[in-house]
Amino acid sequence: MEKLIVANWKMNPGTQQEVIELFDAVSRGITRNLTQNNAEVVICPPFIYLPLLKGLTLGAQNVSVEPKGAFTSQVSATQLKDLGVEYVIVGHSESRKYLHETDEEISKKLKTALAAGLKPILCVGENEGEDRTEVLATQLAEGLQGLLGVIIAYEPVWAIGTDKNCDTQSVVEAAKVIKKIAGDVGVIYGGSVNAENAKQYLEVVDGLLVGGASLKPEEFINIVRSVD
Repeated sequence: MEKLIVANWKMNPGTQQEVIELFDAVSRGITRNLTQNNAEVVICPPFIYLPLLKGLTLGAQNVSVEPKGAFTSQVSATQLKDLGVEYVIVGHSESRKYLHETDEEISKKLKTALAAGLKPILCVGENEGEDRTEVLATQLAEGLQGLLGVIIAYEPVWAIGTDKNCDTQSVVEAAKVIKKIAGDVGVIYGGSVNAENAKQYLEVVDGLLVGGASLKPEEFINIVRSVD
């Protein structure tokens, strides 16, 4: 199976010029150094920069539950598809925390994304001190409900942007729980991924969801190179 490497830029960089420079650096690095035979690289910039970026597969960081209408500030799945977006992140822990997204709402977003022809990446994971299996079971039971074509990103909340690495055995166990509940789905890992630990994670999952390290072109290229 082709490995999936997803760059989640979050609300970065700060200006249009910085976004273009970062994207161009990543694009040049991939074109020059990588065949891409074994990896699909997806860049998820802030919404407003999606129309500016061409040449690599694009993803969005969120999507509205609604297809269209009077929903101020929302962006629909069909609008994203019209921009050439192929993937969309759904249920990221930061959206759950700051936007108060519920499992029920996330489930609706998955259905909306699939109906528009997008490939949703559902983020699941426990907070520090929570029972991993219990949290995953709850999030997946509410989120999937028999949906096909969803990629699952296991992102333990305590490992996101903290430099606290999740050991590979825990990732393996989480993937087993996910596949037991969701079936034969692709499972990727996110949480303080960097060029040093990428290869060990890629040995046990189908790809990576990269945050802070994706903002550093050289390091991100080295992460993608870990696929080979």
